[in-house]
Amino acid sequence: MRAFPKEAKASPGMELTHSQTASAVPSHKNTLRPAAFRNIRGGSGSIFKETGIMSSLTPRQIVAELDKYIIGQEQAKRMVAVAVRNRWRRQQLAPELRDEIAPKNIILMGPTGVGKTEIARRLARLTGAPFIKVEATKYTEVGYVGRDVESMIRDLMELGIKLVREEEHERVRAQAEEAAENRLLDLLLPGGGNESTREKLRQQWRMGYLDDREVEVEVKENGPQIDMFSMPGMEQLGSQMKSMMGRIAPPRTQKKRMKIRAAWNILLDQCMDGLLDEERIVDMARERVEQSGIVFIDEIDKIASSAATQRSSDISREGVQRDLLPIVEGSTVNTKHGMIRTDHILFIAAGAFHFSKPSDLVPELQGRFPLRVELQPLGKAEFLRILTEPDNSLQKQYSALLSTEGVELEFTQEGLEEIAAFAEETNARTENIGARRLYTMLEKILADISFHAPDCRGQKIVVDKAYVNANLEDVREDADLSRFIL
Repeated sequence: MRAFPKEAKASPGMELTHSQTASAVPSHKNTLRPAAFRNIRGGSGSIFKETGIMSSLTPRQIVAELDKYIIGQEQAKRMVAVAVRNRWRRQQLAPELRDEIAPKNIILMGPTGVGKTEIARRLARLTGAPFIKVEATKYTEVGYVGRDVESMIRDLMELGIKLVREEEHERVRAQAEEAAENRLLDLLLPGGGNESTREKLRQQWRMGYLDDREVEVEVKENGPQIDMFSMPGMEQLGSQMKSMMGRIAPPRTQKKRMKIRAAWNILLDQCMDGLLDEERIVDMARERVEQSGIVFIDEIDKIASSAATQRSSDISREGVQRDLLPIVEGSTVNTKHGMIRTDHILFIAAGAFHFSKPSDLVPELQGRFPLRVELQPLGKAEFLRILTEPDNSLQKQYSALLSTEGVELEFTQEGLEEIAAFAEETNARTENIGARRLYTMLEKILADISFHAPDCRGQKIVVDKAYVNANLEDVREDADLSRFIL
C-alpha cells in the first residue's frame, strides 16, 4: 500500500486544477512518481540489495555479520565463513581447475537451541543464495520407503526461481510502474480522452485521490488444485502431470470490479511478469542453485546407527544415507525446469549426536563432510547476551510488540540477569533446549501484560528482578510443574 502525504489529501468532492496538481506532484517527465509511492513491496531491506557485496565478503566480515544475530559459537561461524569464501575463491580459478574443487560440506554437532539452524539460515541470507532446510527423518516416515531424496533439489530449484524472479521484478519495477499507470488510466478513460484530462487523472492518482474509485480488472481465475501422484517416490511425476495439464488447459481469466488501490497491485504484477523472460529466469536460477545453493540437512544423527546396536529399523536409516550419498557426492537431478547438477551445492548437516556420532554414518557419506565442528551448550552469560546484544534481541521484540498497544516495556539489568540464570537452571534440571528456553520463560513472565495490554495504554511496565521472581515463583517451587510449563 502506498504512503501518501496526509496534508495533500483532498476532501471529498474536492477537485484540483491541472496547475494545482502539477505544483503538488513532480512532472511525469522528471520522475515516475513520488518516492513514497515506491515501496509497495520489497524495499531497501530486500535481500537482493545485499547480494552484490555479500558474495565477496571476507571470512572476517561474514563472522561480523553473523555476530549481529548469533551469540557465541565462534568456531562454527569461522568454519562456515571459510566454506562460503572458498566458493568465491573457486570462481576466480580457471574453468578446468574450478570444476575439480568440491564444496567443503560441514557437520554441525550440538544440542538443540544452540544456533545450528540459525547459522545456516543467516549465512544464506547474507550471500543471497537459495536455501532450503530438510529433516533427514522425513525420508524414513513411510515404512522403509520415505520421500524421494531428490525432492530437496527440486524444492531448492523452485526457491531459486522465486529469488531470481523477485530480483528481476526489482530490475523492471520502474518500467512496469509506468506501464501499469498507463493501463490504469486506460481503465479510468475507456475512450482514451484528451491529453489534458489524462494528465489530470494521472496527477490525482499519484496524490491518492482516486484510491476509492472502482475499476474493472481482468484477473486470472484460480481453479481447483489437484495433487496427482503424491505417493512417496512419485512427486516428480505428479509435478510433470500438473505442468502438462496447465499447458493443455491454461488458466482462465475473469473481470472483477475492485477499488483502485487493490487494482494497482494486480496491474503492477501483470506488467512486471510481462516484462520478464521466463527462460532467462530459469537459466539464472539454475546457475545460482548449482553454484551457490545451500541445503541444510537437520537431524542427520537420527539416520546414523552403530554396528553394535544394529536393529531391523536401522535398515531404513542406512537406506536413507545411501540415497543421500549421490546427491551430496554430486549427481544430476531431473526437475521440471531441466537437469540440475549437485556437484557444487553446499550441504550443511546438523544433529545433536547424543546417542550416535559422525563415524556411525556410512563411510562414503562421512567422507563427503570433511568439516566438522561441535557447538557449545549455552549458559547464563550467553543467555544474557542473547537477550540484549543481537539486532533482533528478544527484549527488543517484546518491547516493540507491546508498544503497538501504547505500553512501554522496560527490562532492567537485574531482571534480565534473573531470566538468564533461571533459564540456565531450568535447562540443567530438565531437558536442555538451549536458547529456546528464553522464549517459554518470557511468554510466562509477560502473559498477564500481553493479555491486559489494550487496557493499559500509556502505562510503563518495568520488568525487574522482583517482577521476574513473582511470575516464576510457582514453577520455581514446583519442579514437576516446571517440566510442563517451561
